[in-house]
Amino acid sequence: MDSTRHRLAILHPRRSLGTVFALSFACVTAATTLLGGVLSYNAAARMVRVDQDDVFHGVVDDLHQQVSQQRLSPTDYFSVSPDTESPRDDLSRRIRTDVQVLGRAGRVEERGFPALPVRAADRAAASHARAGHTVYYKAEIQGDRYRVATVALGGGRGAVQVAQQYSDTEDLLRELKERTVELSAAVLVVAGLAGWWLARRIAGRLVRLTQVAEDVARTGRLDTSVPVAGPDEVGRLGRAFDGMLGRLAASEEVQRRLVQDAGHELRTPLTSLQTNVALLDRIDRLPPQAKADLIADMKSETRELVNLVNELVDLAAGDRGAEQPREITLGALAGDAAALARRRTGREIRIEADDAVVRARPDAVQRALTNLLENAAKFDQDGTEPIEVVITGTRVEVLDRGPGIAEADLPRVFDRFYRADGARSLPGSGLGLAIVHAVAVTHGGTAFARNRAGGGAVIGFTVDPASLVEHRPHTTPMADCAATPR
Repeated sequence: MDSTRHRLAILHPRRSLGTVFALSFACVTAATTLLGGVLSYNAAARMVRVDQDDVFHGVVDDLHQQVSQQRLSPTDYFSVSPDTESPRDDLSRRIRTDVQVLGRAGRVEERGFPALPVRAADRAAASHARAGHTVYYKAEIQGDRYRVATVALGGGRGAVQVAQQYSDTEDLLRELKERTVELSAAVLVVAGLAGWWLARRIAGRLVRLTQVAEDVARTGRLDTSVPVAGPDEVGRLGRAFDGMLGRLAASEEVQRRLVQDAGHELRTPLTSLQTNVALLDRIDRLPPQAKADLIADMKSETRELVNLVNELVDLAAGDRGAEQPREITLGALAGDAAALARRRTGREIRIEADDAVVRARPDAVQRALTNLLENAAKFDQDGTEPIEVVITGTRVEVLDRGPGIAEADLPRVFDRFYRADGARSLPGSGLGLAIVHAVAVTHGGTAFARNRAGGGAVIGFTVDPASLVEHRPHTTPMADCAATPR
């Protein structure tokens, strides 16, 4: 598996987010610049070429009109004094046009500057009978490129050649293309550098956060410092990751303490059972009273061990069970818990509850109520007064008339396996109230304990007020759950 991953890493090397961002930014910028440059160059080149071509054809059209409307001869297009205007001037006025005059059979009567080539098609035009017959072509003259048009004077009298140089325009357009390419390359380089800089600014914190996550995955250390700066999404991610590591660290610490405390608490009943089991080999030789005490002690320790294991399982499961919250009436749930506690303890339980309906996990809440009632019955062994359950909205209280709780023990009554000095001789695992606290926390509430005026204790819990679905504030006394004589 490791070798396969190594080969895949070689074939597909990892790219950092900064590299990907810089490349993406550069590619987008390059594509945009290239598209803009191509479109701009094509538009400019098209405009220049079309403009020059229109001008040249305009000159040719003027010449065509001259020879068609008048009977002109080659001499009419000879160069004359600057003070005298001739048809030749009309041709060269609009653009720098090179004019060359051909006589009969295509003989050159007056050369242009530079001299234009005379081809067979030009000689044919000079001998053409129809005035205005035109021949177009392109030619290279002395290293420059020209558009050439030969227009017949008619009647075989000759022809006039006009030429327009366009190589300088093409050179200009070629230089414009080179400049566009150079500018695009410069923009690409600048875009790459800007993308790299932005990537370091934007993705730098993500890279550091990734390194922290990889360090945590590699070392398993949850106390690693997490970069959480910034109000943006990256900062929120860092804070969320830091909070998650904090909760994982706290959960790991709670789990470690639970294992240690559970091992300590399990050792006592297991040691007692081991001692009693060792005596089973000699049970036939024990006196009847010792035999009865041995069996009773084994039953008591086994029951204590079963209760401890069950409560450990419930506490370790927490809110990870499959039970989903639903709407429940706390008063009705308290009635069910009171009936169960009555069968187990034989105590009278009185309930005063309103009609509050909350959204909660019924089994978990009932377990918390049952633990509170059994805890009250365990400490209020006199039993002269009923145990009271008072439910108001999302608040549940269980009141007893026992000895109360020492002030030093009040802050710790909900700790796991904590047992006050006066309770060490009583049965129990020290997990009942811890489960109450866990149920309250998972429902967005708190657990509380205080001493009751006139003696006794008040222990209870609350659930999240937001879970309250319906609340009728008047209190309805429910039927007392009285004990059946046993």
